[in-house]
Amino acid sequence: MLLPAVAAPARQRGRALQSALREAVRSGRLAAGTRLPSSRELAADLGVSRGLVTEAYEQLVAESYLRSGRGAGTWVSGGVRAAARGARDLAPRAPGARVDFRPGTPDLSLFPRAAWAATQRAVLDRLPHSALGYPDPRGLPELREAVAALLTRRRGVVADPERLVVCSGVAQATTLLGFVLRDQGLSTVGVEDPGSPEHASLFASAGLGVVRLPLDDEGLAVEPLLSSGVRAVVTTPAHQFPTGIAYSAKRRSRLLDWARSNDGVIMEDDYDGDFRYDRAPVGALQGLDPEHVAYTGSVSKSLAPGLRLGWLIAPASLTEGIVARKRTMDLGNPAIDQAVLADFIARGGYDRQLRRCQRAYRERRDAMVGALGEHFPGTEVSGIAAGLHIIARLPGRYGPETRFLERAAGAGIALRPLRDCGTTGADALGRGTAGTGAAGRGTAGTAGPGTAGAGVAGPGTAATAGTVDRAVRLVLGYAHLTPAEIRRGVGLLADSQRAAQAGVRDRSGCSPGVGVAAATGH
Repeated sequence: MLLPAVAAPARQRGRALQSALREAVRSGRLAAGTRLPSSRELAADLGVSRGLVTEAYEQLVAESYLRSGRGAGTWVSGGVRAAARGARDLAPRAPGARVDFRPGTPDLSLFPRAAWAATQRAVLDRLPHSALGYPDPRGLPELREAVAALLTRRRGVVADPERLVVCSGVAQATTLLGFVLRDQGLSTVGVEDPGSPEHASLFASAGLGVVRLPLDDEGLAVEPLLSSGVRAVVTTPAHQFPTGIAYSAKRRSRLLDWARSNDGVIMEDDYDGDFRYDRAPVGALQGLDPEHVAYTGSVSKSLAPGLRLGWLIAPASLTEGIVARKRTMDLGNPAIDQAVLADFIARGGYDRQLRRCQRAYRERRDAMVGALGEHFPGTEVSGIAAGLHIIARLPGRYGPETRFLERAAGAGIALRPLRDCGTTGADALGRGTAGTGAAGRGTAGTAGPGTAGAGVAGPGTAATAGTVDRAVRLVLGYAHLTPAEIRRGVGLLADSQRAAQAGVRDRSGCSPGVGVAAATGH
């Protein structure tokens, strides 16, 4: 146990011996109550000086690993508890899944490693020593200026670098805003339903409850908002998560009217506003009223979520409180990472990355829609005009949804049902013509380049009264998978359901597809 320690170089031998004894006690190899050899005996056994062993014993007695008494010898203390061994990985993954269709992750292989590394080297060569101290909690000035210019140019944001706060992604921006709203006396925040499941837990960590507010064809429904009594609401107006609706101009205007008349705050989560495939991205809501809209965004979808870099631009009345809270929360984001991102944006690398990702994700969207059309005929798709996921409504013959999900899980396929995104998620595709032309709707297999499935199938297929709705509604992410992986994954998903479909055919005496037409929304 101790021989490797005494084999260390002479100057390191004492510390090595102490470390070996300490680890032996921690690990339980030297159990509590064990009597150790005398210093003279142990020194002789190890071939070292008695003073080396005496010093080690005295140090560990002082640290409470050992105990000793005059004439009573040296014993292992009973106050040491072994620490848990190993480090767990709590990253949100699906271990063992053959295919993971859950949304929210970009293709991390598209991260520009070479360009990022070159930028990092250049930044480190010229970064002054003073820049490695505690940063401005709002973020490095050069990054705030670069992000402000980027958002003004690409998203139509009114971006004052003095009011821009660099955050650890939209998650921290949401929490910061929640703390400040609570400090101003708010107790609840409105959230879209269906919407991001994370918003409720993030606001809860800031001491706020949430009120779920339904959507209609044009975005967040105004009447429920007015009757809710909330004075703050979270929205995803450029590309609503998960339905894919782009808020109409009329609805955007009415939301701003609500905020102005109620001294309210709209938090705009622009989580994938740069990824639109049928036309130019819809400009940010914040550009219409920066004093009532808090704008949030990040590089999580465009570069990588592991960078933990995002931003928050808040109304002037909230900025001071947000900066103060950011200071006490973490004293600011890592200076080197901020400097690298600032340089990457300023030199055009970020724009090149967005163009590269947009081409790749559009191809993958088309692969997903095509594969669904091949393997699950009659499937309706929506939300395909933008973003990194689609909504798929599989015909009732593939249901019920619970059994569909169980069969998929048994085949190692990770899925997220639409119902996980809110209490009204199951009805999100049964609202008449929600999102037609804005969200992009169609029958799977019809979306081609530039068309995004527009004008084919609408969502008017909700179960009528007295019937059982067996449709399967899924939120399918595709950005992190290659076209070949998407086609293979959808094929495996179809294989996992084939046995059940065969059973339906045997019982009915006909093919599962007979008498089942793709819904058209007319």
